[in-house]
Amino acid sequence: MGTKVAFKWSKQITPSQVVHLIKAERNVDKALAIFDLATAEYANGFRHHHSTFGVMISRLVSANKFGPAEDLLDRMKVEKCDLREDIFLSLCRGYGRVHRPLDAMRIFGKMKDFQCEPSKKSYITVFDILVEENQLKLAFRFYRHMREVGVPTSVVSLNILIKALCKNSGTLDSALHIFHEMPNHGCPPDSYTFGTLINGLCRFGKVTDAKVLFEEMKTRDCSPSIVTYSSLIHGLCQLKNINEAMKLLEEMKNNGMEPNVFTYSSLMDGLCKDGHSSEAMELLETMVGKRCKPNMITYSTLINGLCKEGRIQQAVEILDRMKLQGLQPDAGLYGKIISGFCDTNKFQEAANFLDEMVLGRTLPNRLTWSLHVRIYNMVVQGLCTKSDLSRAFHLYLSMRTRGISVETGTFETLMHYFCKNGDLLKAARMVDEMVIDGCTPNEGAWSMLLGAFWDQQMVQEAVELFQVEMISEFTEADRKIQDKAF
Repeated sequence: MGTKVAFKWSKQITPSQVVHLIKAERNVDKALAIFDLATAEYANGFRHHHSTFGVMISRLVSANKFGPAEDLLDRMKVEKCDLREDIFLSLCRGYGRVHRPLDAMRIFGKMKDFQCEPSKKSYITVFDILVEENQLKLAFRFYRHMREVGVPTSVVSLNILIKALCKNSGTLDSALHIFHEMPNHGCPPDSYTFGTLINGLCRFGKVTDAKVLFEEMKTRDCSPSIVTYSSLIHGLCQLKNINEAMKLLEEMKNNGMEPNVFTYSSLMDGLCKDGHSSEAMELLETMVGKRCKPNMITYSTLINGLCKEGRIQQAVEILDRMKLQGLQPDAGLYGKIISGFCDTNKFQEAANFLDEMVLGRTLPNRLTWSLHVRIYNMVVQGLCTKSDLSRAFHLYLSMRTRGISVETGTFETLMHYFCKNGDLLKAARMVDEMVIDGCTPNEGAWSMLLGAFWDQQMVQEAVELFQVEMISEFTEADRKIQDKAF
């Protein structure tokens, strides 16, 4: 069912009245209902105008309702309505915003079918969307097409071309070549040109070249933006030139610019990598004092740095702060803290964080999976050495249900401590599950377990255990014969 809107039109309904009502209505479905009510007035001589179509298409695009927006575009053609470039561009930009560059290209292609000749503005908009979305082959082809149809070169189009060339280290030299040629074509580089190149050079570790450009920029009366300062600060921090990065921060502030979250996070990363997590913590307080909200990268950087310096308690405090801000730590961050507790033999605390992770349904991804397999095994073995065998066993069971592979060392550690505590049934269970998992206990582990059974005169269990070993050995031998047969 459609959205109902109840009101009466004035006797003489006008396009400007419809535009006003659509703009004033916050709900996009109700706005579309108003548009449809106006369509119903066709019987009374009203006709939709490019302005009513334009505002409705714009509202639909803003709400990502691209299907209905394109239907209206087709209707405009049928109703022989004046089709303006801006309507097509609003659709192109909408598709660009939701990372659908090929649809933006398709809409651009429609312009000529609708007898709307694209201007330089349309070409540049689509070119920028393709570069922004990393459709570089298509972008370069499109740029050649622009040149062929006679779209004049401008600072804006060259800046987009430079941005495309700065996305790969292999094309940086071409970007610099275009930059040096720009004045010869009547297109002197602007602040955006310098910023794009500095960002590209820093991303690929060419910080010295970026610094030269940064100084040249000032002589050309081009003011560096926050993004340019932050890119250079980030580049310097990656090369551990912290003092130089800090000087740039001061210069930036003196020029009346407030550092953003990227600037602060880059500096914190540099300080942490250089073993100065205390200074990074001070920077966090400065940042919060300036009402600049830390993000996931800021917190991750600090937690990594603190864990690396063995300051686990402070890392936990940062984790709590992060959760208070409503940010959910990922499995990688939990992993760092759990590893930190393991390194300082605090296995109970490590187990608490593993529990918290499971309760919060924070799952390891492909990159952090091997780290978590290692951590689980480490915590189970560590809890055994801390005489917390019950918890170690529960964690082991959790590993099995969650499909986390148990290492031979973990089986043997559990077996050793179950034997030590006289819980031989659980020790035997470890052997069973170990064999099922395709692990073979070492000779020492077997001797210890069989010895424990003999000591308790549990001959029957010892014989059964011997049978399990024999079966696993025969199975292994049988498998080897089969392998050789093929």
